[in-house]
Amino acid sequence: MSLIPLLLGRAATHAIPETAGPARYNPGGGHRPVVGAVAVGLPVALVVAVALSPFEMPIKFKPGGPIVIDFPAPPPPPPPEAKDPPPNQPLPPITAPPSPLPPVYDPPVAQPPMDGPLPPPLPPIGTDPPVADPPIPVPVPQFIEAKLDPRYKSTFQPDYPAYEQRSEIEGSVRVRVLVGADGRVKEVVELSSSSPGFFTETKRRALAKWRFKPATRGGTAEDSWVTMTVRFELNRG
Repeated sequence: MSLIPLLLGRAATHAIPETAGPARYNPGGGHRPVVGAVAVGLPVALVVAVALSPFEMPIKFKPGGPIVIDFPAPPPPPPPEAKDPPPNQPLPPITAPPSPLPPVYDPPVAQPPMDGPLPPPLPPIGTDPPVADPPIPVPVPQFIEAKLDPRYKSTFQPDYPAYEQRSEIEGSVRVRVLVGADGRVKEVVELSSSSPGFFTETKRRALAKWRFKPATRGGTAEDSWVTMTVRFELNRG
């Protein structure tokens, strides 16, 4: 190896140099050869131990510096071998997974009873529902309005009021009368009048003398309202 001469050369640098001239007294001079031998022998022993080791150890050496030895990382341990269970050894019991909790449901809410009869059942699928017969039209009784009885036509005109006659006032009055089922006037209502005297005389004559053929509904007499107009004119002939 080339390392030994280098070590020897490094150890040789520690030898006692030769001096010219007469010898001087040196108290430690007798111990320097021992120190030089130790300085030389220690690196040599280290190199021999490294050379005799069963594995290679890379050594980095720099002149004038320390010796650096890189130890390789130990190999990883082998994985443990799987051990088979001893024969006739009972296997551990298989435990079933815990059953899930039952779902939570709200309690059913009681429905209030239905009022009235139940609806009819639906017809079976594929059949047409029965068609209801059209309602039979009910005939409406015929209504006939009340009319003035022609037998009492001569008594229809009221008396001319004295004030309106002296003042030569002419005009008309429009009234609404309630004709009973017997044809007589039960009530008189003023709608319009040219003078108060005209309405007074018309009301008196209607309640006393007017006669009507009563209104009928389906042939049956009934009360009804009739509107009448009475004119008051002076005889200037």
